[in-house]
Amino acid sequence: MFRTLKVNPFVGLAGLLVFSVSGISNATADDWPQWGGPKRDLVWRESGIVDQLPDSDILPRVWATPIGEGYGGPAVADGRVYVMDRLRDEQLERVLCLDAASGKIIWQHDYEARYSISYPAGPRCTPVIDDDRVYVVGAVGHMFCLNADDGTVVWKKNFVEDFGTQLPVWGMVASPLVDGDQLITLVGGSDNSLVVSFDKTTGKELWRALQDAQIGYAPPVIFDFGGRRQLIMWHPEAVSSLDPKSGEVIWQVAYRLRAGLSIATPRKFDNKLFVASFYNGPRMIEVADDGASAKVTWTGKSESEIRTDGVHPIMCTPWFDGKNIYSICSYGQLRCLDAANGERLWETLDATGRGRWWNAFIIPHEDRFFIHNEQGDLIIARLSPSGYDEVSRAKLIEPTRPVQRRMTIWSHPAFAMKSVFARNDKEIIRVNLAAE
Repeated sequence: MFRTLKVNPFVGLAGLLVFSVSGISNATADDWPQWGGPKRDLVWRESGIVDQLPDSDILPRVWATPIGEGYGGPAVADGRVYVMDRLRDEQLERVLCLDAASGKIIWQHDYEARYSISYPAGPRCTPVIDDDRVYVVGAVGHMFCLNADDGTVVWKKNFVEDFGTQLPVWGMVASPLVDGDQLITLVGGSDNSLVVSFDKTTGKELWRALQDAQIGYAPPVIFDFGGRRQLIMWHPEAVSSLDPKSGEVIWQVAYRLRAGLSIATPRKFDNKLFVASFYNGPRMIEVADDGASAKVTWTGKSESEIRTDGVHPIMCTPWFDGKNIYSICSYGQLRCLDAANGERLWETLDATGRGRWWNAFIIPHEDRFFIHNEQGDLIIARLSPSGYDEVSRAKLIEPTRPVQRRMTIWSHPAFAMKSVFARNDKEIIRVNLAAE
């Protein structure tokens, strides 16, 4: 069952409008059209953003719109917001398109999706916006190319039916990657279809590559090594470099992961590639000058609350600036490592709290960082080899998902139009962060 509806409901919580929308200039603002933003690197590059957050119990909203449950963050493009959710009782997944100025729902596309995965609380994928198309992947393997204007289906795939995908424990997570005329995505099917390239306009398969029974969760990214564009696929058996035009393997570095937990987006600086997983810890990989081979230069060793070395993030993508690495570790510690050898320089619990599977998202902006922790706080802080310096903090959105006797929020916000767009299992909101 597939339905696309154009709707124009009233927006609940409209009385929370505090900031003047007329003060937000879309002409000078950036979009956040996919996982990781415009460059897929989780960096916020807009200027004219507040130095400090307002001193209030909860940040005042431009708007707030009720939605269903889900882990996937929003995407923002061309004055619209795209997000996925799930209506549990109806067993439907939905793709929602909202007006970025008002929060009103413009259209929705829903389809039946019966869950058999762990943590069955909605889709995990951030939509990808490319010109007049929206690409989404549902938690149990439904992939759609939708018309961005009205939500009609351009083409679709079902990973389980079309490729024989055996769904990973926590479902399909990785957001697809648009590269030229291709849409490259993690499929996890049989017959060497861990990753598949499709013609982005027709859905025709162009190439497929790799095989890994566990699939993993990390999104595909493209980096330049040795003057050659390389598609980096971090999956539970290895870090693999592919030619993005053909899927041909360039090099691979073995990295067998417990529970298939390849989640964080790989980070690059010069010829170094950094990845880190919850149980197995970090790996620093050095790619040869000609880009044709790679080797591990250092690794982490242990995962336990007392003995963790390095960083062991569950979902946080670390920040790697060439000299230092900053990341949330497995039990809530925000840590700084020396990138040359992986030695820990400091750690703090000030940005988060203590508990297993703890998470926060780290977003660089100019000379500071925005940190969105799983309690729904938004923090402005400065991170350096000398320590953690918190500038200000305020509640962005309430955590709604229970995990180990605490309430959490595990969806990554979007930073666009000089605002932050965030969601939980009840609402999606916009908060203006433009400087006066």
